[in-house]
Amino acid sequence: MLTRLDCDGLQSARECAVVTEIVALPRPFGSRYGVPVISCVDATIFHRAYFTHCLQCTFCHDWCCQYGVDVDMYHYQRIQRHADRLEVFTGIRREHWFTGEYEEDPQAPGGGSMRTSAMDGGCVFLNRKGRGCLLHVFCLEEGIDYHELKSMVDCLFPITFYEEILGPADEVDDASLVCLDTGPTLYRGLRGELEYYFGGEFVRTLDETEAHVARS
Repeated sequence: MLTRLDCDGLQSARECAVVTEIVALPRPFGSRYGVPVISCVDATIFHRAYFTHCLQCTFCHDWCCQYGVDVDMYHYQRIQRHADRLEVFTGIRREHWFTGEYEEDPQAPGGGSMRTSAMDGGCVFLNRKGRGCLLHVFCLEEGIDYHELKSMVDCLFPITFYEEILGPADEVDDASLVCLDTGPTLYRGLRGELEYYFGGEFVRTLDETEAHVARS
C-alpha cells in the first residue's frame, strides 16, 4: 500500500515543503551494495522533466559537470584499481583526480565519499576533447561496465537520495538545471539506472507509485 506522509512524520524543512509529494513505499529497498536504502519517493520525479540524452544536447555545454562529483568509496576504490591505465588514458596524474576531502556517510556505498577535483571550469574527468565523462569513455574502450567506475550519484543525476527518500537533485528543486522540462520525466529518463541499482521489484513499485500519483 502506498501512503502519503504528513509533515509530522518528516525530518527536514525540505521534506515538509513538498509534503504532498512524499509517498511511502510498501517496504524499504536497499541498493545492490546494501545502501542506500529507499523507503519513500518524492513524486516530483514523476512530474519534472529533463533532456536525458546528454551527449545529444547542443545547449548546456556540459553545465552539470562544472563542479565535480561525489564518488562513493566503493567506486573510488575501483577507480584506484585502474589508476595506472587511467593516468595514461586521461593524461592527468592520479593525485589531481580528487580533492582529498573524505566525507563519512553510512548511506553511501563503502561508507563515505570523495569528491572529484574541478579544473579549468569542469570536473577533472570531463572530456575536454569531446563530450561527456572520461571515466565512461575509458570503460567503453576497456570493455568495462561503466557502473563499475562511475558513482551512483553520478549515474542517477538529476535524481538523488537523502534520508531514505528518492527525489530530485537540488538543481531540480532550485531550477538551476539547464535542461529542465525538455524531455522525459526524471523517473522515465533514469528508470533503467534505478533498476540496475535497486532491482526489478523496485522499479515495478515505482511504476505503481507513478500511476498512483497520476490518479491523485
